[in-house]
Amino acid sequence: MSFERIKEKLNILADAAKYDISCSSSGSKRANNNKGLGNSDGVGICHSYTEDGRCVSLLKILLTNHCIFDCAYCVTRKSNDIKRAAFKVQEVVDLTMNFYRRNYIEGLFLSSGIFNSPDTTMERLVAVAKKLRLEENFNGYIHLKSIPGASDELMMEAGLYADRLSVNIEIPTISGLKLLAPDKNHADFIKPMQAVKTGIQQYKNEKKIIRSTPKYAPAGQSTQMIVGATGESDRDVMYSAAYYYKKYEMKRVYYSGYIPVANDTRLPALGSPVPLLRENRLYQTDWLLRFYGFDIRELLNEEHQNLDLDVDPKLSWALRNMHLFPLDVNKAEKYLLARVPGIGMKSVYKILEARKHRALNWEHLQKIGIALNRAKYFIHCNSREWEKRDLSALQVKGFILQNSQSKFRKEYSNQLSLFN
Repeated sequence: MSFERIKEKLNILADAAKYDISCSSSGSKRANNNKGLGNSDGVGICHSYTEDGRCVSLLKILLTNHCIFDCAYCVTRKSNDIKRAAFKVQEVVDLTMNFYRRNYIEGLFLSSGIFNSPDTTMERLVAVAKKLRLEENFNGYIHLKSIPGASDELMMEAGLYADRLSVNIEIPTISGLKLLAPDKNHADFIKPMQAVKTGIQQYKNEKKIIRSTPKYAPAGQSTQMIVGATGESDRDVMYSAAYYYKKYEMKRVYYSGYIPVANDTRLPALGSPVPLLRENRLYQTDWLLRFYGFDIRELLNEEHQNLDLDVDPKLSWALRNMHLFPLDVNKAEKYLLARVPGIGMKSVYKILEARKHRALNWEHLQKIGIALNRAKYFIHCNSREWEKRDLSALQVKGFILQNSQSKFRKEYSNQLSLFN
C-alpha cells in the first residue's frame, strides 16, 4: 500500500481517537532486560510532561472507525456520514515501530470501532500487541481498549501483552445508556472489566508461588464516562465512579465533557458543550476520594447533588462543615489535616513530621508550603497573627474568592510586564 494511503488512514484514525481520553499510563514496570526495544519502567507516557518540560507521548489511534453500533453521542456511529478507514494489523505494528525508532513516541494506545463482532475486533487488537511483543521485541508501553462483549479468553490473552486495559462505560447511568445507545447492553461493559480484575488477581496469587508467572496488565485497568450527554447530576457521575473503583479496582476513571456531534433530540443542543470547569471539579472530587480519605456521601448527596463551580469540592465541603473548624494544626489527626483547604497530602506529612520537634506557627506553615490564603480560615497554631474566628461560611468564601482573583490579576500583570 502506498505511503499516501497510510498517511490518509493515520489522519482519519488518529483524529477519531482524540475523543478517548482514558489513555494515561501509570504503574507499569515492563523493564527492558532482553536487549529489545523500548522500556516502560516507571515512565508516564501519554500526555505527560517531565520536570524539564519534555513531553512523553503515545501513538494514539483507532484500528478502524467502522462500527456496527449507532450510539447517539459517538462521532464514529454507523449513521454518521464521515470518511471511514481501517488499518491492517501489520500496518499498526509498522507504524508503531517506525514512530518509536524516530523517537516520536514511547508507546501505543490502540482503540477501535466495532466491526463484525466484539470478538473479531478484540482478536485484531490483541494480534497487534502480540506481534509487537513477540516479533518486534517491543518493551514500550501498550494500552489496549477492551471491546464490550469480548470473551473472557480474549481478555485474558490481551492482558498478557498490554500494560493497561480499559473499557469505557461511556454513559454513567444504565438508563442513559439505554436512551442513547439502545443497541448496547450494560452487562457487556461489565464482563470484560470482571475478566481483567480476575486476571490481575490470578496473576498476583500465582506470582507468590511461581516467580516466572507472566505479567498480566501490570498497569491495571481504567474506564471513561461521558459527562453531560444525558441529564445525570454530578452525584450520579461520582457514585458510578466510586462503584467502579471499589468493585473492579480501577486505576483511573476519566471524565469527558460531552462535545455536541449531532443534532439529535436526545442530546444537548449543538453549540452547548459541557463547561471544562465541570470536568475539572469532577477530577478534583475523584482525587479527594482516592487520596484524601473522603467518602463520596460527604461530597455529594441528596442535599448537594452537583458540585459548586465557584470553589473546589474540598473548600465547598469545609464551608458546609464550619462547626469542625478551626483545627489546632499542632494536634489534629492526619485525616482531619487532609480536609483543610489549602493543605495537600505532601504538606500533611511535612506537618506531622515537623511538629514532632517543635510547635508550628504561621511562618513554619508558610515554609512548609501550605496555601495560607485559604488554610488560615480553618486552622490555628502557635501564633497570634490570625485569630479572628467570627466569620460565617459565606464571608470566608467571599474572602477566599477575592484573594484568588487578586492573585490572578497580579500574576497576569507580571506576565504582561515580561513582554513590555
